[in-house]
Amino acid sequence: MSARLMMVLLVFLLGTGLAQAFNLDIGKLIDAGKSAGDLKPIDEKGEAEIGSTAAASILGAAPLVKNQKVQEYVNQVGLWLALQTERPDLPWRFAVLDTDTVNAFAAPGGYVFITRGLLLHMRNEAELAGVLAHEISHVLRKHHLNAIQKNAQTGLVTNLVGTFTGGNGGLADEAKKRLLSVSTELYARGLDQSDEFEADRMGVVIAARAGYDPYGLPATLQTLDSMNAQDSSLALMFKTHPTPEKRLLQLDGLMTGTMDAYAAQPIVADRFMKVVGEYAKK
Repeated sequence: MSARLMMVLLVFLLGTGLAQAFNLDIGKLIDAGKSAGDLKPIDEKGEAEIGSTAAASILGAAPLVKNQKVQEYVNQVGLWLALQTERPDLPWRFAVLDTDTVNAFAAPGGYVFITRGLLLHMRNEAELAGVLAHEISHVLRKHHLNAIQKNAQTGLVTNLVGTFTGGNGGLADEAKKRLLSVSTELYARGLDQSDEFEADRMGVVIAARAGYDPYGLPATLQTLDSMNAQDSSLALMFKTHPTPEKRLLQLDGLMTGTMDAYAAQPIVADRFMKVVGEYAKK
């Protein structure tokens, strides 16, 4: 475990007592996910480079919020959540995008983004944790990586696999350009609904294992569901995701009775408002 992840672990264990749900059994709540056996494997190095290119397509649409406290806070929450997963040692990076658009994104290799527009609609850390855990789940299940492979132009996947299984050790410029085009198209179109539902199921479990009230994600979905669907800030979210109503119905059937025992876990509103609330006032 890296020194940075260990520091986050100690801060959250000693500072907040959010370790009470470490032994939550996730097997009863989520399935194993879809098999990616029909795709040629890409190793972690390849995943990282594909992820950095995909992340560039996201950052090309919006800059980062210029507030160090907010960025550090979101990273602390995100890294703590990542520790509860099977890939804690990925070089996880979390960031807030400076846009009114209400959305969140992930890219292969451990990149997770949330927009300022979505962050400012939240009320506590459990809601933030639920959304970040949803995006973390996309990385864990390699949803974007698989989608990029499936939708890549002819020859690109072969190029990538050859590069990272004994090739020249780097992604060629032409391949990067084609990959950037494929990534941009993917984020504009969105993942399959089944991927989004799976990320919701996994997200509530990861949040609960991190010691948060697992109903943070459903609470955020309820907020989105109550907003005006014609609001331009929601356009991309509604285009690329199932409706909040559908997502809530899926989660309700899975969480009722199963996650109720964890509903008393903290929502951590004070710390959230100290950082995000102060930022919102500026």
